[in-house]
Formats: sequence, structure tokens, C-alpha cells
Amino acid sequence: MSPTVAATRRQARVPSGGDGPPSLLPRHREVGLTDQQAVDLYRAMVVARRISEACLRLAFQGTLDVAIPADGHEAAQVASIRALRPTDFAYLFYRSIPAAYARGMTAREIMLDSFGRAAGPSSGGKNLPGHWAHRGLNLMSISGSVGTQIPNAVGTALASKVRGEDAVTIVYFGDGGASKSDFHEGLNFAAVHHVPVVLFCENNGIAISVPFEKQSPVGSIAERAAAYGVLGTTVDGGDPLAVYATTCAAVERARRGQGPTLIEAKVSRIGQHTSQVGDLRTRAEIREATAHDPLPAYAAYLRGQGLLDKARQAALEARATSEIAQAIEEARDAPLPEPSAATRDVYGPTT
Repeated sequence: MSPTVAATRRQARVPSGGDGPPSLLPRHREVGLTDQQAVDLYRAMVVARRISEACLRLAFQGTLDVAIPADGHEAAQVASIRALRPTDFAYLFYRSIPAAYARGMTAREIMLDSFGRAAGPSSGGKNLPGHWAHRGLNLMSISGSVGTQIPNAVGTALASKVRGEDAVTIVYFGDGGASKSDFHEGLNFAAVHHVPVVLFCENNGIAISVPFEKQSPVGSIAERAAAYGVLGTTVDGGDPLAVYATTCAAVERARRGQGPTLIEAKVSRIGQHTSQVGDLRTRAEIREATAHDPLPAYAAYLRGQGLLDKARQAALEARATSEIAQAIEEARDAPLPEPSAATRDVYGPTT
């Protein structure tokens, strides 16, 4: 289901307590978000979009080696990762600018990684952009091989269970990653060992250039969960409030010891795959994806609730532009890694 203004403005009737009449709550209050938290979801989505756009421009200019746009994925990533506690673990994937920013990476840190600078938190400038890692934020290191973070995340969740910790692990991947054996092996292991993990698939319907229907004989990735005895659910990835509620339920279920959940967020990939891979979709397909942009849809909801107006939106956009411009300037001027750092953290001691 595509997000619409009518859908995002839906009000939920909930009991007011006592014998009085039921009260009407806005959707963001219904799912447990304050007014400020609801607006901050939008702010993070806007900043992530502007970072994604800036990186693509810089890559086209030859300033960055590669850029991996996340346009269209903002609502799914920002809302889902906000459902976690700071002590929980997250494995991102290459299209995870919004999740990295919403988890706590600054625009400056993301740009340091993008420019391959020594101060980049993910690899100290030794890896390509999109290989997210941040020790202080429990963002776990990932590989460039698609889908391999899934069994890694299941292993982290198993470790939490064995240690008696209440931490939950979430792992992000695309529909292309769900076509890898790592997905099936990870899901099976998670189910057998009943580990506290949430598998979060962002299904944008196209793996680089291969449509989903050519990858899968079934119409939904969430349907595959039943074969492993796992709870699977599909959510509109363009609706951040629906994503937040769905992920909160899955996280709390895992924390209670009720095992893994597979979430399939249906999203639209608005831009191309990467700066190095053009968009092979037809103009009509691109227009259809752009029509499901989560930013204007969620902004319409906030306006309907009186939480956003033209002045506040303009100020938010101006702050985002300034934040990213400063991040680019600082990252561009930051030192590159020393050649001697190439093998650091690669080889262990020889004695």
C-alpha cells in the first residue's frame, strides 16, 4: 500500500481511561512518539536525503569514489532504528545513510567515511563508503559481500542470549540480499536457536537491475518466514509511523525471549542503484517510484497535526543544508590515512 495523505492523517480511537468517552489520539501518539519525536523523525529523514543527494553530486564530480543513494528508504530506516535501545546492536547495509544518521552518526562522520579519511569511524579510510561500523553506537562492521551481515547478526544475537543479556540485534538488507543463501541460513539458525534478532528487509522491488518477480516465485519476502517457523510481517516502508510500531513490536518480542521476526518494508528506490550503476527502469517506473516519496507524505501528516508549517520546514531545510555543507568542508580538509595503516587491524600479532 502506498502512503497517502489520507492514510497518514488517520486518527486512532483509544480508550481514555475510566468510564469517560474514548479519546482521539494522533497516530504518532498512538505508537508512543511525542510531538517532538515525531518531528525529529522528519528532520532525520530530510538530513539523510540531503546527505544522499550531496554524495551523489560529489561522486559525479569525481570527488568521491562511489555514492550509494538512499532516496526513498528514509522512512523505513529512520523509524525502525529509532525503535532500538542504545545497548542494542545493528548491522546496516550499503544503502543505510538514513539508519546510520538516525542511530547517531553525525553528518561529519558520514562524510569522513565517504571521503576515505583517517578519522572515518567505519574503517579509518581503508574501505569504501557504505561499509558501516561505529563502536560507540553498536553499529557492527559489515562486509562488501551482499547479505553476509545476516548470519553475522544472528551470531551476535546468539551471543546476547548465551550471556543472559537483554540486547536485541537488528539487521538490514535489501530484496537482493534475500536471494542469497546467507538469508536462508541466517533465518534458519535464528529460528532453531530462538535468538533475539529482527531481520529487516527493505524491498524496493529491484536488485540493481533485476526486478523482484525475477528473483522470487512468491510475491512477498515475509511469506518465507513461515517455512522456518518465524513470524513474518509486511509493512508500508513509506509510512514511518507504521514502521516504528511494527519494529517496536518485533524488538520487544525478541527482548521477551519470543525469538526472531522477519519484517519486509515495501519501499521505493527513487534514484539509481549507485553512482557507478545507472537506472535501467523506464521513465514511467521512475515516475511511479517518485510518486511514493516518503518525505512529502510524512510532511503532509505533520502539517495536518499542526506540527509543521512553511516557516518551520524552511528553517529545518536550512539547518540541514548548513550541517551538510560544514560536514563536507571538514571532511574534505581532513587528513588521509597513513600508508602504514593499511594492515592495521587486519593481521594479528605474530608472536
